[in-house]
Amino acid sequence: MFRSGYGSLRSFASNRSGSVSTLFAFSMPLVIAGAAFGVEIGVWYYDDMRLQQIADTAAFAAGIEQRAGQDSIVMLSAARIVANENGFDAGRDTLVLNSPPTSGTHQNDHSAEILLTRTEPRYFTQLFDSSPVVVKARAVATYTTAANACIIALDPSAAQAAYFSGSSTITLVGCNVMSNSISGQSIYTQGATRLTVPCLMATGDVALNAPVSLTGCEAAMTQLPPVADPFRNVPEPASTGNCNNSNGNTLQPGRYCNGLSINGSVTFKPGTYIIEGGTFKANGNAALTGSGVTFVLKNNAQIAFNGNATLNLSPPTSGTYAGMLFFGSRANAANTAITLNGNAASVMTGAVYFPNQVVSYIGNFQGANGCTQLVARMVEWSGNSNLAADCSAHGMNPIPVGGVVKLAE
Repeated sequence: MFRSGYGSLRSFASNRSGSVSTLFAFSMPLVIAGAAFGVEIGVWYYDDMRLQQIADTAAFAAGIEQRAGQDSIVMLSAARIVANENGFDAGRDTLVLNSPPTSGTHQNDHSAEILLTRTEPRYFTQLFDSSPVVVKARAVATYTTAANACIIALDPSAAQAAYFSGSSTITLVGCNVMSNSISGQSIYTQGATRLTVPCLMATGDVALNAPVSLTGCEAAMTQLPPVADPFRNVPEPASTGNCNNSNGNTLQPGRYCNGLSINGSVTFKPGTYIIEGGTFKANGNAALTGSGVTFVLKNNAQIAFNGNATLNLSPPTSGTYAGMLFFGSRANAANTAITLNGNAASVMTGAVYFPNQVVSYIGNFQGANGCTQLVARMVEWSGNSNLAADCSAHGMNPIPVGGVVKLAE
């Protein structure tokens, strides 16, 4: 009985071993397939993380260019360069730039959105599913405003791009001077001029040979990134219609050819005045009055206001040219002279914008409540003025400068 039982147990063990071997043989393909399936999904997960890193760096690069005032073409180019350096595969990846973003909480002109997609190849998983596997990533870079400016010199390299001289006294309240020039004399002061300002800000360095009182920072801020042209998106009006007659004491909006010379007292009706070529002159003892007006200088038109002229001009407070008093064509030659001079009774409110020219601001006058903004290729200032930042009542928005680019949450 014992031997017989022993034989039965041995027979059972032998049969059980065979069953396990058979079961193991049948299950091995499933084990291998499961491991392969897990590895393939792990690759997708890793690519998902890598794609997000690429999107983050590309968005940051686009944000840097945006802060400097570059257009979407330059922003996209910068984003692609950085993406390629970090593993972007043009063969299976797509990159889209949206500025401003089309979704989320940062849909503004200070933000750039990058959308990345990658189509993943299938290997073992195609035995179970043949649909495409698409991995997506989204990143948004935005920059914040560090301060506001009243005066901006846009030239990227000129010495003394923002120049203060003479015996002038300039006081800026709540707004700064900014120069985009990389020169060691990006902002320059000399003579008996006295400048009081929250802060001097420059992409290069400053050379201060006259007293400067800084009320908002301990020292001039230098080596900063350049700022965007705040009016770069303001469209330039087209020249249409016949040339108007400049005779009379009251002038209407429209097109004026070969300059505009003012003698005596003249009132400008509200609207846009396009001055093509020649010189916009305010001769001695002339009096210019106009509310809701914008003067557009095209075809290398110049400005020459006499120091004895009395100016009382202000811009529209709404519409395309809200806050804009003078608009210089972006096609004007760089050597076209813009000289603004007036007497102490003059009031010239609004933005003075000449992105490709040098503006000489000589007169002892300012805008109503200090509301004057000057944005030009270069600025030469020798007049007595008090400028202020809060000018919303005159249709003028603050001009942001500085700021840090960061990824939005």
